Order: sequence, then C-alpha cells, then structure tokens
Amino acid sequence: MTEDGIEIVPASVFAAPGPPAVCRRTFEEWVGTVVSTEAVLTEATHLLAGVAGGRASCVEFFLAGGAVLVPSSTASLRRARALLEKYADLPMDFADATLVALAEELDTTQVFTTDRTDFSVYRLADRRPFQILPEEL
Repeated sequence: MTEDGIEIVPASVFAAPGPPAVCRRTFEEWVGTVVSTEAVLTEATHLLAGVAGGRASCVEFFLAGGAVLVPSSTASLRRARALLEKYADLPMDFADATLVALAEELDTTQVFTTDRTDFSVYRLADRRPFQILPEEL
C-alpha cells in the first residue's frame, strides 16, 4: 500500500479477460479508496459487450461499492481536453484523460492498470510519473 491511499482504475482493468492472479491479489489487498470516472465505466462496459454478463458485472462492481465514480467537473473537462491535445501522438483516449485529471485533483500518482504503455508516458501537471499497480506485471 502507498501513502495517499487512493487508487485510480481505468477500463483496461475491467476489460482484461481473466485478470492475472497478481492483479486480483493487488486489488483484494488494497485498503484505500478506489476511484474512477464515468468515462471509464462507459469504456469498460463497451469493451465487455462481448462477454456474457460482463457489462452488468462491471456496473454491479460500482453499485456494490467496489469503486467510487467521480463525476467530471467543468475544470476537469478542460484539463482532459488539454491532455488530449498534449498526448495526441499516442493517442490518449478520453477515459485516460479523465483519469489523469482526476489523479491531479486528488494529488495521487497511483493507477491500477494493465495499460502500462500509456500510463508510463503520462505525467501529472507537476511532471510526476504514475506509480503503476500492480508493480509485478
């Protein structure tokens, strides 16, 4: 566990078919608050459309308190727009942009994701890199 106790969760975690044991263990051992955005929920349910019961299970995860959905504000949408422009060469998708903006708002560097490629490139406004969990992948 890390100091700030906040974990940001992108859609890649929900859409990964049969997450590896290390992902499951990291998530189950987590003690802090888990947060995500509505854009991530939208992306995850879209990615899980081909998995029987996948979309409903994803929504149920949030309804059961598995993570807190943080709504976008005007300021966070402006920041997401700026991030989309900054990382257009990757390209960054909107869901990832909302997560980076949320991490900045919450002053956390932690992200629980299987998308190590993009999140290893993204930086917070103060240029800090993300601490990607699980570390063992």
